[in-house]
Amino acid sequence: MSFGDPNNPYGQQQPPQGQPGYGYPQQAPQGVPPQAGYGYPQQGQQPYGVPPQAPGTLQANNGYINVAGLGTVQVATMGRRFGARLIDGLAIGILYAVFSAIGLAGVFGASKSIDDCSGIDPLSPQYQTCVNDAAAQAGGIVAAFFGAIFVFFLITLLYEWLMIAFVGATLGKMALGLKVVKENTGQAPGIGGGFIRWIIPMVGSVLCGIGQLLVYLSPFFDNSGKLQGWHDRAAGTIVVKVK
Repeated sequence: MSFGDPNNPYGQQQPPQGQPGYGYPQQAPQGVPPQAGYGYPQQGQQPYGVPPQAPGTLQANNGYINVAGLGTVQVATMGRRFGARLIDGLAIGILYAVFSAIGLAGVFGASKSIDDCSGIDPLSPQYQTCVNDAAAQAGGIVAAFFGAIFVFFLITLLYEWLMIAFVGATLGKMALGLKVVKENTGQAPGIGGGFIRWIIPMVGSVLCGIGQLLVYLSPFFDNSGKLQGWHDRAAGTIVVKVK
């Protein structure tokens, strides 16, 4: 059967309408998606010319960040971080009150011992012995008081430093579902990172606590959207929400 044009001197045949042929676009069978042509990225691939997102890259500046090993997680809000700090402060405050009460009880006990010498004749040898004993007792109590303060400082150091270093969270952060991680690995900060993150606010506390307060408020000054404080930047860490 001929499909040629009778006026065509070469007698070239034309394909029937709807059948693929030269000069006609081919249509994919129904239900089968067409294949992408050259120059177009396949589904799931990064578009050509667009670099892949590196760890630590914010997702459209909407509070989510891509962290290696964790995927896309939400940056911890300042409200949650403040709440975690309050819980930690309450726990440390209770501990401080206990140590202070022990120290004050010792000081009052030493004062009472000195008052007990008042009933003895000041010119008698017994009075001098009583005063010496009371002074020795007071000195021991004062030493014990400062020793208790040192132990309290050591406990707070180990609490903040080691828990952040190995767990990535204190009790307050655990309660509010927050975690401190290395920005480039998603792992806990480790000994070095945890210590750097702890020591910077402590150095700031020397200036009547003003420097420490500024460090804790420094995430508000971070224009990257990651809410990194100065101590986080120095340690290479970021605080994220994990639940």
